[in-house]
Amino acid sequence: AAFLGVSAIVFARGYDGLIYSVGFLVGWPIVLFLIAERLRNLGKFTFSDVAAYRFKQEPVRAFAATSTLLIVILYLIAQVVGAGKLIQLLFGLNYLSAVVLVGVLMVVYVLFGGMLATTWVQMIKAVLLLGGATLISFMVLKHSNFSLENMFQQATAIHEKGEAIMAPGGMVKDPIDALSLGLALMFGTAGLPHILMRFFTVPDAREARKSVVVATGLVGYFFLLTGIIGFGAIIFLTKDNPQFFTEMLKDGKTVYEMVCGTNMAAVHLSSAVGGDLLLGFISAVAFATILAVVAGLTLAGASAVSHDIYSNILRKGQASPEKEMRVSKAATVALGVMAIILGLVFENQNVAFMVGLVFAVAASANFPVLMLSMFWKGLTTRGVVAGGLAGLFGALLLIILG
Repeated sequence: AAFLGVSAIVFARGYDGLIYSVGFLVGWPIVLFLIAERLRNLGKFTFSDVAAYRFKQEPVRAFAATSTLLIVILYLIAQVVGAGKLIQLLFGLNYLSAVVLVGVLMVVYVLFGGMLATTWVQMIKAVLLLGGATLISFMVLKHSNFSLENMFQQATAIHEKGEAIMAPGGMVKDPIDALSLGLALMFGTAGLPHILMRFFTVPDAREARKSVVVATGLVGYFFLLTGIIGFGAIIFLTKDNPQFFTEMLKDGKTVYEMVCGTNMAAVHLSSAVGGDLLLGFISAVAFATILAVVAGLTLAGASAVSHDIYSNILRKGQASPEKEMRVSKAATVALGVMAIILGLVFENQNVAFMVGLVFAVAASANFPVLMLSMFWKGLTTRGVVAGGLAGLFGALLLIILG
């Protein structure tokens, strides 16, 4: 979402698209100061475990599992769309075949790899993605004599909107929208189930804190690069390059559309500045990144079904580990099928925009429940369920209406 989506928004809308970069980043200090240590000390595994530890188990777990599943499914759509477009671009497959291929790969990976394989691919892709994004940014800055001012001047000279791409309002039209989006991205980070699952995989609270500090530094550096990549795409990917754009007739007018959509701006840029070698490397890194995120999400979704709904609600905590594992595997397959179907429906949406909607749901439903359950003694079971469901379905309703 960040690598493909934010760079695509900056390419299309200019400087204002960087609100996503800032919003995604600012969520990490909140995770660090408010959540990391407490979550690790609780020794809980899923968001549902944390939400339910002080209250009646069944109603709270039902809310938490519902919220987790909806967030996971919405998030999976964005990743599957990005991966589908990438496969379509690289191998010339049609979008349907590309999305089915991604869905099958994702299910196989999670079924046979589990948390350990997910952790390894996340570590490796983090190093490769930072390296790849640094290399592309270096090439763009080299073209501008390592001057950001020169880079912005070149971009405004080429872009059809001119200097307007450097002004606020290109992406978010009014202050209320900007505040709303900023809060959603900031608090949403702290409510994402696949991030919360990670705190149980470190030995103690000190390590949890340290890992978030390191992650925040790396994430901050990476988001600086997405801006450079977005402006680099404006400079290098013009409609004079026929390999990146196709000419189409729309309402009797000639329009130029990027091959496989603007979500591929960063991938096309790698080809423009580094040829086929860099294109191959960046495509592989982008695909590994998508696979890593998808694996983490699918694990979170499958554990919500097997651990929360099946084991704790339906079987009242009496389910054997073997049966719980079988349910988890069935849930993984079901999530894969759902991701494929929804990925086909949302083909032309920007992936960062879709992830922004997911963060809005997490910020409205999970984050308040998480905060209040850890910091407010007066919270009740009824309050968790009523407040959580109001936030969850309120946010979903507004997304559907919007």
